[in-house]
Amino acid sequence: MSGHSKWATTKHKKAVIDSRRAKLFAKLVKKIEVAARLGGPDVEGNPALFDAIQKAKKSSVPNDNIERALKRGSGTEEGAADYQTIMYEGYGPNGVAVLIECLTDNRNRAAGDVRLVMTRNEGNMADPGSVSYMFSRKGVVLVSKTGSFTEDDVLSAVLDAGAEEVNDLGDSFEVISEPNDLVQVRTALQNAKIDYDSADTSFVPSVSVELDAEAAKKIFNLIESLEDLDDVQTVWANFDVSDEVMAQVG
Repeated sequence: MSGHSKWATTKHKKAVIDSRRAKLFAKLVKKIEVAARLGGPDVEGNPALFDAIQKAKKSSVPNDNIERALKRGSGTEEGAADYQTIMYEGYGPNGVAVLIECLTDNRNRAAGDVRLVMTRNEGNMADPGSVSYMFSRKGVVLVSKTGSFTEDDVLSAVLDAGAEEVNDLGDSFEVISEPNDLVQVRTALQNAKIDYDSADTSFVPSVSVELDAEAAKKIFNLIESLEDLDDVQTVWANFDVSDEVMAQVG
């Protein structure tokens, strides 16, 4: 998972400064709207909403956009869409397992768009359950290395809060926990004055496929094409790439 995490983190940072900014903002705003609709607009009483707003702010989403999403989600402003969460499963090049989470107000459009992108990138769709069994849902907190704290500092802060492991991803630390412990873990970081970039539930693979540079390029292209779709919120895949391969791919 470390290679996949490094790639995803680097890609996210790049998205904030290039032409993908608007698309990233739209996905983060949609997540805020859905969290407010499902759990209410009280940020302190809705952990999913708190984390969605935190991630949006870290990605420089304007406060006006965040406020409008809160109002639409809570029903105090018109324009809210009836988004549904749908999970698609499939296989990419080299047999890499892929999970695709969509937030959509049009199930048929989402399914058609995802299938088309998979087909065009040497992938194919799979039956529900045939891929997801290879993943476990986990809580994942990303902590940027911009502060003066060390990996031991992070580990000490989260160990008693339910964290299972802390991974060094180069520019950041990745804290893994059970989903139910996610709020406790990020609260422990806050109490320790350790700033974090994002706190989300994620799918972590139990088995990973090691990729060379050629195969890695194909998988990166597939995932980026999927994430370019408006309905796609997050993509997870069970590949791993070494630092050497990451350098080759650039």
